[in-house]
Amino acid sequence: MDKQLYGYRRENGKVGVRNHVIILPVDDISNAACEAVAKNIQGVMALPHAYGRLQYGQDLELHFRTMIGIGSNPNVAAVIVIGIEENWTNIIADGIAKTGKPVASFSIEGNGDLEIIRRASWKAKEFSQWASELQRVPVELKDLTISIKCGESDTTTGLASCPTVGLAVDRLIDAGATVFFGETSELTGGEHLIADRCVSPAVREKFMRAYDNYVAEIKSQGVDLLGSQPTQGNIAGGLSTIEEKALGNIEKTGTKPIVGALEPAEMPQSGPGLYFMDSSSAAAECVTLMAAGGAVVHFFPTGQGNVIGNPIEPVIKVSANPKTVTTMSEHVDVDCSGLLSREINLTQAGDMLMDYLCRVVNGRLTAAEALGHKEFSMTKLYRSA
Repeated sequence: MDKQLYGYRRENGKVGVRNHVIILPVDDISNAACEAVAKNIQGVMALPHAYGRLQYGQDLELHFRTMIGIGSNPNVAAVIVIGIEENWTNIIADGIAKTGKPVASFSIEGNGDLEIIRRASWKAKEFSQWASELQRVPVELKDLTISIKCGESDTTTGLASCPTVGLAVDRLIDAGATVFFGETSELTGGEHLIADRCVSPAVREKFMRAYDNYVAEIKSQGVDLLGSQPTQGNIAGGLSTIEEKALGNIEKTGTKPIVGALEPAEMPQSGPGLYFMDSSSAAAECVTLMAAGGAVVHFFPTGQGNVIGNPIEPVIKVSANPKTVTTMSEHVDVDCSGLLSREINLTQAGDMLMDYLCRVVNGRLTAAEALGHKEFSMTKLYRSA
């Protein structure tokens, strides 16, 4: 591939493809202040969410890891953190500040919304103007971290759109990039195929522990997954079992060895390659966790049609369903339905996706971005205290 790529190289050397200034609430009761700042200042974006109060243990650790990861994502130029209490606010701001990017933190308790909105708005104006002058520089595929997840899968997903993504994943890994996959529940029936590709016993053990914990949690509730996995949309699209869905899901991971197994929202520490991330199969939760892990572009194969987006990570929709690419064309970035009609082959479909990736890296808005889809959904492990 000879197309020149341009991205934003951040203070820690990581490369982003967007240049967001975000207003990040630590907790649900700080959403209003964050949204008020975003209304006051052009060029900044608030990320409201539902959690952050009275969480504890692993649930609180995941909350902090996700918040810090979102603020640290290379698509983010600068961050303002607003929380009700100073302690948790500073934990998140200090974690983001380790990247070297500009960060400011404000706590509402003892000050009130209006005063914090005033202070944070002044800082947001400063950050917005500063970020507006940042320039893209030449980058390479090896500088990118890509995430993958499918949604509203059907028979066309396993036949065409997932293999297309799998081919692109192989090319990215060969180029030295980093790729995340996950959807722990949707590996059921094919988990042994993932385990066999792990590069070491330690990676295999960590992956299987994450998968087994998922199975144990389901069994502990005395339920099965029928109706949830596969979903009603999957069943309507011709997928009758979770095993069928898993095999299509696994196709999009390509053929390369799996070099690491990550916790939800964990950033890889051991270099490029293909990583499993323990994550929900719910679209907004999964993409949010992967963005928190550092992914800057997402590949999303869909059959029946899924409209998911993310506020900081562009989501590229890939579909091979002839009906979906017609009736939901505004949501589809890459139409590979020609694979099913034999108008194109898999290599050509992979070329189309890689070309579109390059265009998105260089600034083209994805369909989800143009339509304003900014689904941001935190993962919560258990009820609050």
